[in-house]
Amino acid sequence: MTNSVQPEKLAQLIDHTLLRPEATEAEVRKLCDEAREHNFKTVCILAKWLPKATEWLKGSAVLPITVIAFPSGEGAPEAKAAETREAVAAGAKEIDVVLNRQWIKEKNYQQTYNELYQTVTAAKGLPVKVILETSELNDLEKTIACAIAKAAGVAFVKTSTGFSKSGATEADVRLMRAVVGEEIGVKASGGIRDFATAKKMIEAGANRLGLSASIAIVTGAKAEAGGY
Repeated sequence: MTNSVQPEKLAQLIDHTLLRPEATEAEVRKLCDEAREHNFKTVCILAKWLPKATEWLKGSAVLPITVIAFPSGEGAPEAKAAETREAVAAGAKEIDVVLNRQWIKEKNYQQTYNELYQTVTAAKGLPVKVILETSELNDLEKTIACAIAKAAGVAFVKTSTGFSKSGATEADVRLMRAVVGEEIGVKASGGIRDFATAKKMIEAGANRLGLSASIAIVTGAKAEAGGY
C-alpha cells in the first residue's frame, strides 16, 4: 500500500479517548467495547472509570490509561505524584499528565523538571506522557518543555488536552519530534477527526494519536487501503 497507513498498524497507534466529565458508565463501556473490536492500543478515560474499564477490557490487549491534573495542569508536584500513584493502583497502564504551563512561562524550569520527575517516579516504570497544551505556548516554550520532559524521563510528549482553544497541528508535531529525537514518543491529540488529518500527524512524526473519532479514522484508513 504505497503512501498508505495500514489500518491494523494505525489501530495500534490510537488511544481511544473519552474524557468528558459528564460521560456515563454506558458511554465508557461502549468505548471499551469499541476498543476491543478494533484492537486500539488503549482507552483513555478519567481515573474514576479505571476499575470498571479494567474489568471490561480483561482478556484483550487494550490498555486502560488515564489523565493527571486534567485539564488545567495545576497542582503541586506532590499532588500530581499522589494522583499518579492512585491511578496506578486503580489499574492505569499509562499516565498522561498535564504540564504546569505557568512554570514554563515564568522560566521556573527546575520546578517543571521536579514535577515531571516525581510523576515518572510515581508511575513505577509505566509510560508517562506529558501534555504540553501547545496552543498556549510559543515555539521556544514548546522546545524548552520538550527538552525538560525528555530529561525527566517521560515516554511521550503530547500536544493537547482537547479542552483548550485548539489541538494538534502538523507544525507542533514536527517541532516536538525534532526536539525529542527518536528516543521518546510524540502523541498528537485534539481536533483530529478524520483519516487525512491523522495521516498528516503520523507523517509529521507522531507515533501515538489521542482520538475520540477513532472509528471514523480507522474506517477511512481501510477505505484508502481498498478494504471498504
